[in-house]
Amino acid sequence: MTMVRRTSAEFLGTFWLVFGGCGSAVFAAAFPQGGIGLLGVSLAFGLTVLTMAYSIGHISGCHLNPAVTLGLWAGGRFPARDILPYALAQVVGALAAAICLYAIATGKFDYSLATNGLAANGYGVNSPGQYAMVSGLVAEAVLTFFFVLVILGSTDRRAPAGFAPIAIGLALTLIHLISIPITNTSVNPARSTGPALVVGGWALQQLWLFWVAPLLGGVAGGLAYKVLAEEAPPRPAITGEAKPST
Repeated sequence: MTMVRRTSAEFLGTFWLVFGGCGSAVFAAAFPQGGIGLLGVSLAFGLTVLTMAYSIGHISGCHLNPAVTLGLWAGGRFPARDILPYALAQVVGALAAAICLYAIATGKFDYSLATNGLAANGYGVNSPGQYAMVSGLVAEAVLTFFFVLVILGSTDRRAPAGFAPIAIGLALTLIHLISIPITNTSVNPARSTGPALVVGGWALQQLWLFWVAPLLGGVAGGLAYKVLAEEAPPRPAITGEAKPST
């Protein structure tokens, strides 16, 4: 696939991730007549990745996340020269989705960006559970570490074929079930950047954490899987036998 096709797939996939995941939080999480709540939003994020993995995985690999792209590079699965184009496509896709969500949300008479937000990520007073910066940093790094580990493991050629999108989607669902109360869940710098650029203010001031922690966790996850899964060099068919003299 050409780079244009691959980055276009990453743009669309990341758009779907932010539109579906953050959209569920903005429009449906607390809807008076049957809000979907924490479980529903977590499933929405997982389903966006699952559906896109089956749709564009064969085109771009369906990273949708700079931390995943960097983690795949650290794990020896992705070339360094392609990291920047992928990350740019992912961030632009996330921003486009956030703008689209804001355009829809403003159609409700009592919507306020300052009050209702766009599911931006935060810590301290901007954390849903009022968790401190250190809590957010640790949670985002650890959860991204395991997310990349799941991605690398489930897409390994030795893993059962065809099930990787399910494992990855369920992993992201689990991650959101754990960390929505802590940071509103990022594990994805692009997902954090899109809403933050629209919300501005505190969301932009705290955005650094949602780049640093996921990128560190992603690289650590990639390196860890590379060590865990590295195949031993092939052993000779017969050992301990002297070579015949010539």
